[in-house]
Amino acid sequence: MKYFIGYDLGSSSVKAALLEAESGKPLASAFSPESEMKIDSPRAGFAEQDPELWWKELIRATRLLHQKFPFDKNDIGAIGISYQMHGLVCIDKNNQPLRPAIIWCDSRAVGYGAEAFDSLGHQFCLEHFLNSPGNFTASKLKWVKENEPALYEKIHRILLPGDYMALKMTGEAVTTISGLSEGIFWDYAENGIAHSLLKFYGIDKSLLAPLVPVFGEQGRLQEAAADVLGIAAGTPVCYRAGDQPNNAFSLRVLEPGEIAATAGTSGVLYGVSDRAAYDAASRVNPFVHVNHQPKIPRYGVLMCLNGTGILNSWLRREFFTGESYETMNAGASLEPMGAEGIFCYPFGNGAERILENKNPGGYIKGMDFNRHNKYHLARAAQEGIVFSLVYGAEIMEEMGLSLSRIRAGYANMFLSGLFSQTFADLIDCPVELYNSDGAVGSARGAGFGSGYYPQIADCFRGMKIIHNIEPEKKHRVQIREIYSKWKEGLGKIIEA
Repeated sequence: MKYFIGYDLGSSSVKAALLEAESGKPLASAFSPESEMKIDSPRAGFAEQDPELWWKELIRATRLLHQKFPFDKNDIGAIGISYQMHGLVCIDKNNQPLRPAIIWCDSRAVGYGAEAFDSLGHQFCLEHFLNSPGNFTASKLKWVKENEPALYEKIHRILLPGDYMALKMTGEAVTTISGLSEGIFWDYAENGIAHSLLKFYGIDKSLLAPLVPVFGEQGRLQEAAADVLGIAAGTPVCYRAGDQPNNAFSLRVLEPGEIAATAGTSGVLYGVSDRAAYDAASRVNPFVHVNHQPKIPRYGVLMCLNGTGILNSWLRREFFTGESYETMNAGASLEPMGAEGIFCYPFGNGAERILENKNPGGYIKGMDFNRHNKYHLARAAQEGIVFSLVYGAEIMEEMGLSLSRIRAGYANMFLSGLFSQTFADLIDCPVELYNSDGAVGSARGAGFGSGYYPQIADCFRGMKIIHNIEPEKKHRVQIREIYSKWKEGLGKIIEA
């Protein structure tokens, strides 16, 4: 085995990364498309993507990767897959999608989840699922059952986005316990399928795909996929995880107390616990982590903010035409802390779990047309994203998670020095930025799943810290005061 290849299926693009097996050094990466993948919204609150578009872009990303670092098709030892969580792909008996995928930021199923939460009982749901059924995959499937009954009758299997990418590679429709947990298909008290929720929703468990381990052989590349990817037929797929558990894994966040952060289209803090704890309001969400074992339990506690990079990209598209993110960041950093009175609330990308599945929309408050320019707005947006993440972090701390050091990949919003420093200052702990991302992480997972790396610690050869950002005490009082005012405004938005 010379190399491992990892894929990261996001809602904006598909990224592929090549990892040198022996050294663990990332050699090259590529993504497709150059512009962001389209998210269709046929109605307010809807968010859908064509699963075949994902596969098309995965093929293109692989070909671009091959152009950057030519490799022989027989040199790939194993494949790993990371994917956008909580999506719903419905396939028929011929493994063909029956409808567009309902993706993570779609909020159409909120009402079904709320009804299940109330009917089954809040305490029952929290003790058995560690979450409200909320807007997760099971509730999205219930929406299809109720609103598209003829289509529902044709469903042979339901899959998560990463399961579907693996199906295209191997021809096998399978999933993982970690995947079932993110869809609220797993009962922690029973250590098995969430039969009580399925019964309440009237969903037959036969729609769920068979289980495979997170690390280990999950199928082998079939001829048709091998031909279009330029990878040898028979190459095993040996790792699969949702993007946030995988991001944590890629940053070696595996043990209690460790925290991973990401700030792509959405923003996430992901902590690890050895207890099946839950938030009573289900504002942050525990799932089975990638290294979970029955005798050594590991749970990932996920705090998700939908409106992160998508806000930044919206600002660039609408106000910074022809300018780069670097120019935006540089200009924003020249404006004073607090953006001279502008407060931004980045809640414009679907229902927000940290707001108990409310969808207030995005807000910009305090604009003065005589004083403010677009760089004030850019600074306020980055601060608003940081404030929202820290608001979620406070909920995690209420659950007993400690925030002593945060790790993130040097990518997306963390490429902004303003964003990274503001985050470290407000959360008051160091932020470590690494040469890692989701695609590299899934390649490392493939190395462990294939057995090439005998211990999970061996996966992290070649991982290096790029920046270590320490909180600046001189900023702490001022940023906390601004954050306090921002929270006051948030309270009014929530109550409205």
